[in-house]
Amino acid sequence: MRDKGEYLFTSESVSEGHPDKVADRISDTVLDTYLEADPYARVACETLVTTNRIVLAGEVRGPASITPELLMHRARMAVHDIGYEQEGFHWQKAAVECHLHAQSADIAQGVDAAGNKDEGAGDQGIMFGYACTETPELMPAPIYYAHLILRRISEMRRSGDPMVRGLLPDAKSQVTLRYVDGRPVQATSVVVSTQHEEGMEQAEIKRMLWPIVESSLPRGWMCPEAEFYVNPTGKFVIGGPDGDAGLTGRKIIVDTYGGAAPHGGGAFSGKDPTKVDRSAAYACRYLAKNVVAAGLADRCTIQVSYAIGVSRPLSVYFDLHGTGRDVDETKLARVVNELVNLSPRGIREHLHLNRPIYVPTSAYGHFGRAPDEERGTFTWERTDLVPELKRAFSR
Repeated sequence: MRDKGEYLFTSESVSEGHPDKVADRISDTVLDTYLEADPYARVACETLVTTNRIVLAGEVRGPASITPELLMHRARMAVHDIGYEQEGFHWQKAAVECHLHAQSADIAQGVDAAGNKDEGAGDQGIMFGYACTETPELMPAPIYYAHLILRRISEMRRSGDPMVRGLLPDAKSQVTLRYVDGRPVQATSVVVSTQHEEGMEQAEIKRMLWPIVESSLPRGWMCPEAEFYVNPTGKFVIGGPDGDAGLTGRKIIVDTYGGAAPHGGGAFSGKDPTKVDRSAAYACRYLAKNVVAAGLADRCTIQVSYAIGVSRPLSVYFDLHGTGRDVDETKLARVVNELVNLSPRGIREHLHLNRPIYVPTSAYGHFGRAPDEERGTFTWERTDLVPELKRAFSR
């Protein structure tokens, strides 16, 4: 985004009940099931959800104890946890198919370590990471607040809060912020579309959501009432996979930075950490966040690239967007390479990624979340490199 002048920027989020997020949740449930049994299992799981049907497909390598029956059961439990007990999509009644099969031997030989060969990347590709000072979480403000609105609604729905009685799992939000000289100052419009029970009126849902949205934004940022759009079509009863088919990996901008920064070509969910689409994107966010947290810059974008079967990154690129504080970007790249081994194995080990930690990432963004030391989740959000970065640049 620009650093000067006045402009508007918009990001969207979707809830865990959105069809594509249901698919992401199931794919990450499959991944965590394998990693519980074998930290070095290989998983590339895609999920399709539609009216009372769930289809799993992809490639795996793991213990025989992980049976199709177990995975189908876990898929149902994921849907149950989201809250789907509707006629068109019900955790008990949906037909579940499992078409997972063994990983390609051609891919495995490129990825596996052997002899003097280190573990290679699971695919070619480019990955990006980003951080900025717009929020305490060092995330772009539009996507951060779009996530926060839906997360709060979800938490209230799950807890049985009467304030959101009648709202159902499928929901979307969209937040437009006005920027002045590169800083967000106010929401100019907010859109929330949420599935609801039959008989609820649009005006009733708008009154219900106004205080939730207003309290989710910084004080004084709420948009005018005329620019607060709730269920703009007037009715949203048929939702979830019954209203629209869902697929794994179709919400990559929601998963990352809301369009405020570049995104690589690959999605995250359902992929084990040998897939650099996921693990290297996490590493890039980790590095960018630490650079900004160390006070070296107000904004930082990092790009890395890999080739399938090759352990080292082919390139590492830093862009501080002119906000660096006497920091040479070439030196920064060199320092970062010394602090973190950016090979697939190095990333996995540094961020402790070979654990069943991925289900919580499947909704409300992979970045800007609080690391949980007890559960081992969101380790890429730690800022433990800050002291070493400050020393390297005499801060």
